[in-house]
Amino acid sequence: MKLGVHIGYWGLGLTSEDQLKIVQEAERLGYDSVWAAEAYGSDTATVLGWLAGQTSTIRLGSGIFQMPGRSPAMTAMTAATIDQLSHGRMICGIGSSGPQVAEGWHGQRFAKQLQRTREYVAVIRMALDRERVEFHGETLQLPLPDGPGKALKLTISPVQERIPIYLAAIGPKNTALAGEIADGWIPTLFSPEHVSELRPLLEEGAARSGKSLDDFDIAPTVSLCITDDLEGARNTMRPFVALYVGGMGSRKQNFYNQLVQRYGYEAEAKTIQDLYLEGKRDEAMAAIPDSLIDTVSLCGPKDLVRERLAIYRDAGVGTLGVTPTAFNAAERLEQLRLLAELAA
Repeated sequence: MKLGVHIGYWGLGLTSEDQLKIVQEAERLGYDSVWAAEAYGSDTATVLGWLAGQTSTIRLGSGIFQMPGRSPAMTAMTAATIDQLSHGRMICGIGSSGPQVAEGWHGQRFAKQLQRTREYVAVIRMALDRERVEFHGETLQLPLPDGPGKALKLTISPVQERIPIYLAAIGPKNTALAGEIADGWIPTLFSPEHVSELRPLLEEGAARSGKSLDDFDIAPTVSLCITDDLEGARNTMRPFVALYVGGMGSRKQNFYNQLVQRYGYEAEAKTIQDLYLEGKRDEAMAAIPDSLIDTVSLCGPKDLVRERLAIYRDAGVGTLGVTPTAFNAAERLEQLRLLAELAA
């Protein structure tokens, strides 16, 4: 099982120098990949391009490029450019974001997401393969049929023969789609205890495309806090879990809330959401069961985290992407070092 480090959104709490030290230390420790995120602040591509010139071995993952924020052709252009800048270290993670960001920030309708994702990835593949892109789908028409546009092909070549495409997905249908069309899957709030319910979805998708999951990478994003203070570690996880389960999206359309319900926390998920949306965030955090925190994060004493690492390995995780949950850069660096020791 390889290790990755997620640096999240740029400019929130840490300086650029702090973030760079974290990435360079992760590279020194043998971490396989670094992943940058975007929502409606910093963008992922700029950060990865900046890191490409200041690292040499660690792979650079978009975690994720927002589909509504870029045409598939632009995503292919960006991935190919970063691949060149990094001498072949790009991982292209994409996702549909959510309705509030897609429609409120990017002005793109959040509809037909399964078909849109399928066609989006197909166009990226065509472009990165340097085919002349002519595509006639339900959500994408290239070139437009009633104008002067013509089918074009990417003018630069990626370094990698095939830039891997990872799909961020948590719903059952999207998870199956990842198994069908992607090289890897980036779940959030991933529970290795429930992989027996999740892996069949990936296998279903893989079967549709006539492939196996032998080279498919399950790459969850997991919050990390290694400390002898188990209660304190759990408490550091509560704001993140409460935000995603309680406040990410609308009351009717919160994919993370639905995911936690599928883990067996139906009543708890509803309570957390009700409290969070009523502005009672402290109460929402307090309502999160310890058992839920333990299954979707890596937190607590070294021996416990070591046991959890074995569970992730047994669940078939290929890349464990961690977000060090600490209050400053020095503590985050220490978290990376401790994890590297435990995973060795």
